[in-house]
Amino acid sequence: MSLINKIIIFSLLLFPSIILAASGYGDAPHLDGSIENLNIFWVIPFAGILLSIALFPLIAPEFWHHNFGKISLFWALSLIIPFTLLQGFSITIYELLHVGLLEYVPFIILLLALFTISGGVSLTGSLVGTPIVNTIIILIGTILASWMGTTGAAMLLIRPLIRANMHRKEKVHIIVFFIFLVANIGGSLTPLGDPPLFLGFLKGVDFFWTTSAMFLPMLFMVTCLIIIFYFLDTYFYKKEDIKDQIDSEHQKLGLEGAFNLLLLLGVIGGVLLSGFWRPHISFEVYHVHLELQNLIRDLLLLGLTYASWVLTPKKIRQANEYTWFPIIEVAKLFAGIFITIIPAIAILKAGTKGALASIVGAVSNDGEPINMMYFWLTGILSSFLDNAPTYLVFFNTAGGNPDILMTDLYHTLLAISAGAVFMGANTYIGNAPNFMVKSISESSGIAMPSFFGFIVKWSLPFLFPIFILVSIIFF
Repeated sequence: MSLINKIIIFSLLLFPSIILAASGYGDAPHLDGSIENLNIFWVIPFAGILLSIALFPLIAPEFWHHNFGKISLFWALSLIIPFTLLQGFSITIYELLHVGLLEYVPFIILLLALFTISGGVSLTGSLVGTPIVNTIIILIGTILASWMGTTGAAMLLIRPLIRANMHRKEKVHIIVFFIFLVANIGGSLTPLGDPPLFLGFLKGVDFFWTTSAMFLPMLFMVTCLIIIFYFLDTYFYKKEDIKDQIDSEHQKLGLEGAFNLLLLLGVIGGVLLSGFWRPHISFEVYHVHLELQNLIRDLLLLGLTYASWVLTPKKIRQANEYTWFPIIEVAKLFAGIFITIIPAIAILKAGTKGALASIVGAVSNDGEPINMMYFWLTGILSSFLDNAPTYLVFFNTAGGNPDILMTDLYHTLLAISAGAVFMGANTYIGNAPNFMVKSISESSGIAMPSFFGFIVKWSLPFLFPIFILVSIIFF
């Protein structure tokens, strides 16, 4: 049974429970994130799933490969069960429906659409992974990411990049810098690029404010990393003593499944539609407001996904070594992350009244924002929490008024935006495409670093020095 059919069946099975849940009346249940109600121990399930993602692939890779979904479910239930007993059924069902219907389901639908459609495009011809070719591919992906999303750009180009470098012995660094630039930093310029920026757009931040504000910090980051990558790749290339592999039957570069690019434009249009079109029509499911434009967007994306799957010749996906595993892995793991993150976000939203008051209090001094701290705290938390709700927490901490944030608090909003987008590159879970790129690379036989290995060997030495410079120059 295909994944799409499974999703449809699951939705039909879930529908009756949603209807029953919709019978709630009155005010929405409120989760109090103050320290009196939620102490720091409620974060243990979230920490547990993060440690599982970090350690199991190292100590028990086979067990993890076959049971990561069950482990994710275990940590989700380890929160849901005591949460229901101590907080009550009403708050529990509300929080689960809220995070599920407003955050997780749209998140997975968008990823599914981008993953499926981009997997139907195949770059053909002779492409040899020399330092200059690799640099150009990564640079093209970085530019595309702001306009077709980091997931779309990453899924479109990761397979051609892997194929171009099959002859290389040292290629982990190529994938890592691809994650840095294409899967994260490249999505800085528009709300289409990265989910946090899209949420800011929905909150009232002008579409092109991000383009103008983030341009120089992004340009600085991209320039530094592209230069580093070129010299690093050149070093490994020369060390391997590889001569340019020129195919005796040289094939011109071509594109198969190009109609999928039109479907990608449809995805972009659907996302833009939900941002600009406001019919002020909504449906309530147990106090959770589902707005019409978002429902139409999700249905449109599912339709485009189905069209791509049906219309794309199987040989194209076979050439791309296309499998459902990466999206299944992301769906299962992030389901657990989205659920276990509920108390952590509530505690952060409680501000100085919550168990993480020291973190929230660190971003201001006598009521004046400390922009550098906004950058670092938003960024570090976005590396381990989902960057979208983290962005919203600090967006609201800074006042939550988009007109003021775009003008008087310009650098504060810039710091929040840059931290959420840039530092998603620090870990595999910082941004969804990171995990997908890792999974596709490993499926192609590339031994990617572990969770901590990625941080210690790559993020800390290559990203953090540039982050320090960014914070000094811009904040």
